[in-house]
Amino acid sequence: MLIRIHRETRPGERRVALVPKTVRRLVDAGHTVVFPAGVGLGADYSDETYTAAGAEMYEGSPPEADLVAAVGPITLDDVAPTKAVVAFLDPLGQPAEMSRFAAAGVQALSMELIPRTTLAQSMDALSSQATSAGYEAVLMAAGELRRFLPMMMTAAGTIPPAKALVLGAGVAGLQAISTLRRLGAMVAGYDIRPEAAEQIESLGATFVGGPTEKQDSGGYASEVTEDTKAAQLAALHTHVAAADIVITTAQVPGRAAPILVTAAMVADMKPGSVVVDLAASTGGNCEVTEAGKTIDYHGVIVMGPLDLPSRTAGQSSEMYSRNVTALIDYLADEDGVLVLDPDDEIAAGCAVVRDGEITNERVRAAAEGGS
Repeated sequence: MLIRIHRETRPGERRVALVPKTVRRLVDAGHTVVFPAGVGLGADYSDETYTAAGAEMYEGSPPEADLVAAVGPITLDDVAPTKAVVAFLDPLGQPAEMSRFAAAGVQALSMELIPRTTLAQSMDALSSQATSAGYEAVLMAAGELRRFLPMMMTAAGTIPPAKALVLGAGVAGLQAISTLRRLGAMVAGYDIRPEAAEQIESLGATFVGGPTEKQDSGGYASEVTEDTKAAQLAALHTHVAAADIVITTAQVPGRAAPILVTAAMVADMKPGSVVVDLAASTGGNCEVTEAGKTIDYHGVIVMGPLDLPSRTAGQSSEMYSRNVTALIDYLADEDGVLVLDPDDEIAAGCAVVRDGEITNERVRAAAEGGS
């Protein structure tokens, strides 16, 4: 295949879809990889490192590709001309764009829709990027918090550790807990899934009380009933109010993020406390979060970052590149041709557009509803 690396254009996006190390692997497998000048500079990869890995730089209009690799989200206009694209496509967020891919006959592989199975683990880009997000969220919180995280024993007396609460124990939440523990904070965590309690406690954090419900078959928390939401908020209020740092990570695929921290809870937090809301892009877990902004709410700093994985662009790009390359390796046949077998779980799961049709039922319904 001729694989073209897309140069990201979204403000603040520094990641790149393929890094030189995995480009070498693709070239050795018989693929041709091309890239525009400066494609990896945001992640500290020079053009020379790409050419040394066997990629070819092009100037002017992009050549027609068999596959464009991007971080995304992207539009058809961003990646044309191509036969296929792989990226974070946000298919439920932009179903009209999926219709455009279908009309153009472009196969669209959505990294968000990779099945969460053992076989697909090396392709799970949501998890790899969540690792970066959870780590960076802690650094953001520590940078804003006007006190030490660890306990300090000084000649002037003992300073107790900061108290941190992490809501949601997926990959981002567990990484946040682990990082907070390394920095010496006293950490508690909560997740609606009952099995998450053991994971939280295995990292040395305390699982705080609250209602739990079994997760869905895809490994994500499901949307809960109104009664459960009310019980959840009541149980969390005291813990939120006592925390110096609250990091929220809970999201439900294809839906608005659940509210876990109300305005009343934030108002009861100590002045100078910090909330970092990793779900800001889908509405936020905190009622007062403003996406992409840092605000002061009654003396509490509330952050709604949208670019956390991009802040560690080098490692984030490396992990994402491995995910994309693993998917290409899996889907390409012995002749290096992309094969999207509808009977294959991974191919069927991630191919949101195949052969001119939107294949994902929820995305198709959203596209038809908006037409």
